Amino acid sequence: MSARVLIAEDEPNLIESLSFILGREGYEVSAVSDGDAVLERLRSDRPHVLILDVMLPKRTGFEVLKLIKLDPTLSGIPVMVLTAKGQERDRKTAEDLGADAFVTKPFSNQDVVDRIKRLAGG
Repeated sequence: MSARVLIAEDEPNLIESLSFILGREGYEVSAVSDGDAVLERLRSDRPHVLILDVMLPKRTGFEVLKLIKLDPTLSGIPVMVLTAKGQERDRKTAEDLGADAFVTKPFSNQDVVDRIKRLAGG
């Protein structure tokens, strides 16, 4: 059974590229494009790993991450935060909120694949 990865990203090109590289590695990939949709999808179709962009419409990735980690039914889902802003402050915020990994855009495909493998338990 392949691990399921949910991508929360509002940029279609990025969803396409992440879906392609992860699909090629055998992951089952789905995507949502706003903060509210992430929470709905996590509750209805729990993924093995969540890739979470910081800059999302409706709710920021940080708000979503905080809600995930406060919810006992969702807090076990590994979250990789993806952001264009590589500021140390964002990394610290992500870590403080409980992110399991942090990747800055632009990212290396191999880096993303390696982190997802680790988070998915492989």
